[in-house]
This record gives sequence, C-alpha cells and structure tokens, in this order.
Amino acid sequence: MTIRRRDLLKTTGAIALSGALPRFARAIDVPSVYEFERFGNARILHLTDTHAQLRPVYFREPSVNIGIGEMQGRPPHLVGKAFLDRFGIPPDSADAYAFTSVDFEKSAQRFGKLGGFAHLKTLVDRLRGDVGQGRSLLLDGGDLWQGTGLANAMQGADMVEAANLLGIEAMTGHWEFTYGEAALRANLERFKGEFLAQNVFLTEEAAFNDAKAFDPASGRVFKPATIKELGGYRVAVIGQAFPYVPIAHPKRFTPDWTFGIREEELQKLVNALRGNDKVDAVLLLSHNGMDIDLKLASRITGIDVILGGHTHDAVPQPIAVKNAGGVTLVTNAGSNGKFLGVLDLDIAKGKIGDLRYRLLPVYSELLKPDPAMEALIEKLHATHDREWNDQVGTADRLLYRRGNFNGTMDQLICDALRDELNAEIALSPGFRWGTTALAGQPLTMEDVLAQTAVTYPQTYIQNMTGGQIRDVLEDVCDNLFNTDPYYQQGGDMVRVGGMSYTCTPTETVGKRISELKLDNGRALEARKSYKVAGWASVNEQTGTPIWDVVAKHLRSGKPPNRSAPGVTLKGVEDNPGIAGQG
Repeated sequence: MTIRRRDLLKTTGAIALSGALPRFARAIDVPSVYEFERFGNARILHLTDTHAQLRPVYFREPSVNIGIGEMQGRPPHLVGKAFLDRFGIPPDSADAYAFTSVDFEKSAQRFGKLGGFAHLKTLVDRLRGDVGQGRSLLLDGGDLWQGTGLANAMQGADMVEAANLLGIEAMTGHWEFTYGEAALRANLERFKGEFLAQNVFLTEEAAFNDAKAFDPASGRVFKPATIKELGGYRVAVIGQAFPYVPIAHPKRFTPDWTFGIREEELQKLVNALRGNDKVDAVLLLSHNGMDIDLKLASRITGIDVILGGHTHDAVPQPIAVKNAGGVTLVTNAGSNGKFLGVLDLDIAKGKIGDLRYRLLPVYSELLKPDPAMEALIEKLHATHDREWNDQVGTADRLLYRRGNFNGTMDQLICDALRDELNAEIALSPGFRWGTTALAGQPLTMEDVLAQTAVTYPQTYIQNMTGGQIRDVLEDVCDNLFNTDPYYQQGGDMVRVGGMSYTCTPTETVGKRISELKLDNGRALEARKSYKVAGWASVNEQTGTPIWDVVAKHLRSGKPPNRSAPGVTLKGVEDNPGIAGQG
C-alpha cells in the first residue's frame, strides 16, 4: 500500500481560510471548503468522541499535551505553534482555530462554534452523495452517548435517535458501558447500525452461568467485526472498545465482562478476515487512544488503517507505522463533533492501492443545518430546556478543561467542592470531555451538566494523609506519562484544588510528584490527615451530585478564585507538547 506524500500535505484539514476574513459568512449549503477532487472507489466517514454534543460548541484544544520518551515531539503530542508548523497550517486561520488553542478567544469570536449534528448531517449527506450509493460508510468510534445532561437523563437514548438519523452504520464504545448492561442493550435494540467490540469477553463465572454473549463458544460479548461491500469490494471493520473500562470506571457497571487490548485475539481475527473471508481491506475502529494505537499498529499485521478515538486528539494527517507485514496508518478524529474524518480508498482485489485522508473541521457557520436533524434535536431537548436554561452564573474568564493538567473549568469545580463541602483539598477527575465557555458567557445548568454528567456523580468527603494524596497523584501521573502506552489507562491528570505540587513527567514511577503544599504555603505532611472532597469515585458514594454542588457555588456569587494552577512542571522545558516550547 502506498500513500502519496503530496496528498497528505494537501490534507491538513479543510482548506485554511483567508486571514483577511473579518467573520465567517453565514451558513450556505456546502461551501467550497468541503469540495475536493473525487478519488478512489470507496469513502469511509469517521467521527468519534462526540460526547453527546448535539448542538454546536466551543471547544479549546489543549495547550499542554506532553509526550514522553519516544512520543516526545511526535503527533499527537504537539500543541500550539509546534502543531501548526508540523502540519503546515497557517496561523490566524480557521484551521489554526479548529486544531489548536492559539489565540482561541479572539478566533472564537471570529469563526464561531463548531460541530452540531444538524450541521454534521448536511456535510455527511453531501460527502456520501458525492461518491454515489453503495460506496460509503459512516463509522463512530465511541463516546457517542455520554457527556450532556440530556444524554445522562435519557441514558443515551437521545443519541441513538440522532445516530440513526445521521446514518451511523457501525460503532464501538467506552462511556456507553457506564450506563450498565441493561441500558446499553436496550439502546442497541433501537440502534440501526452494528455495535462492534472484539475485545470484550465474559468473565469465567458469567460464562459458566450462561450469560448473554454474541458468541458463547468464545465468550465474546459483542460482534467483533462486520464486512461491508463498497464499490464492489469487501471492506472489514473491526471494533476495539476502550480496553480499561473496569479500571477507569466502577466495575459494578460491567461485572460480567472483561476488557483489554487483546492483541492475540485481534491478530487471529485479522488473519481470518484476510484468509477465509477474503476481504480486500481491513479497518480497525478503535477507542484505544492514539498512543496505544501507534504501538498496536507496530505489532499487528494486516490492518490497513486504524480509525482512532478516546484521547480526543485531532490529527490532520495519518501516521504511518511499519510492522512485519507492511505499513498501517493511524488516525485520530478529535472530539465533540468538531471534526469529520474522510478516508477515500482506491481498492484493488485483496489490497488498498492508494488512499487519501482529510480531517475536516465542522464549521457550523458555514453549513446549513439539516431540517430533520434540527427538528429532532429540538424535540429531544424540549423536555429539559426550561429546567436547564436558567442562568446559574457567568463565566468570569475563559473556562476550559482539556489539557494534561488543571484547566480553568476544573479550578471552578474544585473551588465548588472545597467551599460547599468545607474541605481543605479537592480532587477532581481528569476527564477530557466538557465544552468551553467564553468569558462573559452566561452559565446555565445545561453548561454545568456538560462538565459533570456521569452515572456516578456523587460527591464525598474523606480524610487522607499527605502520603496518601501523594500516592494518588503518583498513580494517576504514571497512568498518564508511562513510556509504555499499554499502561496508559485513562484520562488526564487528576485536578487539584487547595494545594500545589511539582511534577516531573520524565521521571520514573514513584518519583514524579514532589513539593506538595497547601495554598497557605505549608508543606503537606506524609502522616498528617487532611479533609479532602471529590466526586466520580469508582467506589459507591452517597453525597450530593456534583452538578448541584457546582450550581449552588455559582449561584452564591462568591468571588472567583484567580490563583494560578497549582502545578509546576520540571524536566520538560523543551517539550513541544507545551505551548510556547519546543
């Protein structure tokens, strides 16, 4: 398989729009930004990690996304100017706004929100229509059903309706599993596409008790792969669900299932598809995270392209990875409905002859919303809009989450935990989802839920020693910065309030966290006990849901905490995964 370098260099997302434009023109059907030369005989459309965002959003890409070891300076661990330089994206352009945090606030006013399922529907229909019937496939990489108050209240059922109308034909999962087996299976009964997950198996006890499975003989819970005929050729799509569901989330949601990367089972499946089923192309629809996908691509043969998700990395060009069987291309398609991956394949018998890939930002102000999807969204929201549209506060600054360490939205949540629960220290999970609010923007309950809507939202108070707090930070830090991607099992660094610490990501396990101090400057003592507030524990809790705690804090009108984030970084001074460095 070959891939033309000149094609990759042309596909840094959509065409960068002129820096002279004062403001996007209002929506037209499908502008020339989304028109490109017809190529090949099959088109794969890929979105991932939309986190139930049915309407257009602001979402600031990270200014800190540190790569360690072999991943330093390599995609996806590039931010800011280093990212723009690597992918040839002009500064002060629409693409620079979509793909990076550079001048985000100024660019947000200029280019507006991105995503929205009504706008996606318009774009998807156009791109499918361009290649003709029977030549395209729309895939979703997971985290489709979770991330808003509406999705949480409806346990993802709203997103099943939207996915059906959008035309998603296959998906895999991650946060979908946190609704529990009964809700997940009920949603899949209504989903018109296929749910694929080659790496989810019954536990031994569940298998002994004849628990429900797609293949009782092997113990596979879900269908592992599907074969679609596109343009007269057979294309296999394998599903790879998030491998660490029982570690990252409460195990009580999936007590009968085991997960994992499952390299051996995956290779056998690829071999069978290439051999007995005689497919012409193999795609892996993955929710591993990009670093894991890059390692997996080097160890598994026979996969042509990995369509990746989980880490929310918007990477404009595929990364080519050599393995014993040739080359596998690895992609990752961003989050929140901001992007749509377009993979055009020129398939020959038994192989892909050539391909072209584009990661298109979904500029909502350039796309007319599809009327049917717009009507569905309004209908779905009607029940809760009155309840959730009341203003609870105002964004006193740009409020964002995504990044390896504390974002300003996380600081707000930690402030609420400390103030409302009367705690010295707050710990908040390093979730990657959650939209961005511009300074001065009214904040509604719906905005609060977009940061907190999980099925285990209960807050808690517990006493922890300074040593225990350090151990928690070390454990999460190793999860984030372990040089072996297979040990990276979750989101970003746990967020902290009421304290500060120094982090040295390049150190080894147990040696990355130092200089822990309270806000008053006193060092945390290893044996002294501190009152700590938190939420989203993997252990069952009974406290007030976090969204009510945050809303109460905002309504109180307490002066905002303007203190700097409590993390000092060492050993990464030249790392291009930190804005302004490298």
